[in-house]
Amino acid sequence: MYSPSPLAAARTRVGSSSDVDPGGLESSLLQLVHDHHQSSLRLRQINEKAKKDAIKNAARVSNLLVDAVNGGVQECFVNEKRIELEIRALTATITRFMKQTDQWLTATHAFNTAVKEIGDFENWMKTMEFDCKSVVAAIHNIHQE
Repeated sequence: MYSPSPLAAARTRVGSSSDVDPGGLESSLLQLVHDHHQSSLRLRQINEKAKKDAIKNAARVSNLLVDAVNGGVQECFVNEKRIELEIRALTATITRFMKQTDQWLTATHAFNTAVKEIGDFENWMKTMEFDCKSVVAAIHNIHQE
C-alpha cells in the first residue's frame, strides 16, 4: 500500500507548488515538524503522567494488600501469644495439681498403713487376750487339782 511522504502530505494541505511560493512551503513544513514535535511532547507528558499515576496506584494497591495480609498475620500472632500464655498457665496448674495429688496419695497411703497397723494391733491384742485366758485357765485347772 502506498503512503504519501510528509512532503506530499504538506503539498496536499497547502495546495500545488505552483500556488505557493517556495518559502511558504518550507515554513509549512517547519510548522508541520513543529506541530508534530509539540504533539509528541504532549503525548510524552501524558504518558509520563499516566505512568506516574499507574505506579502510584500500584503502590497503593500493594500497600493495601500488604496491610490486609499483615492484619491477618498480626491477628494470628496475637492469638498464638495468647495460646502460649494459656499453655503456660495450664502447665503451672497441672504441675500444682500433680503435687497436690502426690500429697493426697502420700496421706492416703499413710492413713491406710495406720489402719492396717490398728488392725494388726487389734488382732495382736485378741491373740494376747486368748493366750492370757489360756494361761489363766491352765493355772486355774492346775490349782483345782
